[in-house]
Amino acid sequence: MLSLPGGTQRCFQAILLLALIVFLLAGFLHRDIRLFAPLLGGQAEGPPIINVMFLKTHKTASSTVLNILFRFAETHNLSVALPAGSRFHLGYPWLFLARYVEGLEPPGPQRHFNIMCNHLRFNLPEVQKVMPNDTFYFSILRNPVFQLESAFAYYRKDVPAFRAAGSLDAFLAAPRTYYHRGAGLRNAPARNGMWFDLGFDNDAPADEAYVRARLADVERRFQLVLIAEHLDESLVLLRHLLRWRLDDVVAFPLNSRSPRSVAGLSPEARARARRWCALDWRLYEHFNRTLWARVRAELGPRRLRSEVARLRARRRELAARCLQDGEAKSRSQITDRRLRPYQSGVADIMGYNLRRDLDNQTRQMCRRMVTPELQYMAHLYARQFPGKPPKNIPFLED
Repeated sequence: MLSLPGGTQRCFQAILLLALIVFLLAGFLHRDIRLFAPLLGGQAEGPPIINVMFLKTHKTASSTVLNILFRFAETHNLSVALPAGSRFHLGYPWLFLARYVEGLEPPGPQRHFNIMCNHLRFNLPEVQKVMPNDTFYFSILRNPVFQLESAFAYYRKDVPAFRAAGSLDAFLAAPRTYYHRGAGLRNAPARNGMWFDLGFDNDAPADEAYVRARLADVERRFQLVLIAEHLDESLVLLRHLLRWRLDDVVAFPLNSRSPRSVAGLSPEARARARRWCALDWRLYEHFNRTLWARVRAELGPRRLRSEVARLRARRRELAARCLQDGEAKSRSQITDRRLRPYQSGVADIMGYNLRRDLDNQTRQMCRRMVTPELQYMAHLYARQFPGKPPKNIPFLED
């Protein structure tokens, strides 16, 4: 038998050992590749889903999600179902009709859009006239106590029930003193606003059989319901289901209020809000549970922690790269008037200044991330319908 020199033999043994390790590691990776997916920069297997309908509920961090969808549409040159003419919403608070969408006015030819995400009151048969059959439907909910507090600040001058009350505490102490069904749809934000956005009767009794039937309706139609209090976890799951890239779902908070304009509520007032908005509370409790069940089934705790950490790290990185001082500013501090958000009620809506040392490509990316929803909608409208008169935003002319 041929005898190898000692050094050569040891080298040969080392090569065999290394090959064995590589073989075993490859087998492990093949079995457990999902554990390593968060380390990869790409998207999940398969092409990204591009037909998406987002039911934009009110005062639920939905403006942040809308920005994600507008950016995705612009980046990939997708069509967006935008409000027709000079309007900025899709018929809200009335139930949605397809004719509220630009380009679908009768008797024109029927067409479909890739993205639908502006405020509307859900009406499935009419939405299906606008969106393709393979559309991914999702929405977002928020704890009804804090959603009502935000609605009160934002719509205080517009909603009769809020306008008559001196404060949210006063309203919650005796809501029927101020809330009258005779005011019709104008009072919708004052009770079960998220239930109303879904197209249901916000004044219906919270009968168990009725509530269960409506929850089942939502589950059948919407593939995912995000939860505002767990927005990062929700976006990680959304990205997984849509097979999008990480940067597609990274976003800065938009249409958010300054802390000084957020009212604190006593435990008693919170309990009253839950009772007053009992339908919204049942909705929120149910889909908060289903979100976490879906996360466990689709991702698992380890992958979720890893991907949430990646999302937050990327947001911090982009904030440092894009934003002056890396943070939100009050309206009076925003130097570019085109980036000033709409102000409503007694809410102090925050916005952003961009850094001045950005190159053109980076500035374009950053600007998309901080553009308020009305301005972004007007931009997409002009881009998609160049032959139509542009949408006028009066508050930018003040």
